[in-house]
Amino acid sequence: MSQPFLIVPRSILPLVSTIVLLAQIAPAQAAAARKGKERSAVQHQFLNPAGLSKPTGYTHVVTAQPGRMVFVAGQVALNAKGEVVGKGDLRAQTVQVFENLKTALAAAGATFDDVVKLNYYVVNMQPEHPAIIREARAKYLSPEHPPAGTLVGVTALAREEFLVEIEAVAVVQ
Repeated sequence: MSQPFLIVPRSILPLVSTIVLLAQIAPAQAAAARKGKERSAVQHQFLNPAGLSKPTGYTHVVTAQPGRMVFVAGQVALNAKGEVVGKGDLRAQTVQVFENLKTALAAAGATFDDVVKLNYYVVNMQPEHPAIIREARAKYLSPEHPPAGTLVGVTALAREEFLVEIEAVAVVQ
């Protein structure tokens, strides 16, 4: 059996084409609008699996979905004028670094609540350094859900005055 077809006068063909196109697009737009309304904030899952030691100030595994990843380059203790803050003072430099991270995250529409990973690089790391860093970062990070983290002792950073450098990965909607 043959399929019926429609004969459309040439004068109204553009109108018919537009109507057909709109009929196809409208449901997709409506679905996208519904999805946008249903969309919630990025969901983070903080996991400290059995079989791994209890972490101190970090989480072993953080998952995030859905979202957009933000990578923040290693920040050092330079203020907005490019001056080193806290020469010789790890605590003061760590605070400045976290302030710089806060500024960088804000530029991407993120906050510390969106951070899922931090990498720390500390010059000539000593046993007391992790506690100093934890104390300085306490006002920036959630104690209940700290991001995954890696702390590395290094012999030097880009400039002799720098004692700490921290880089971040965040996931935002």
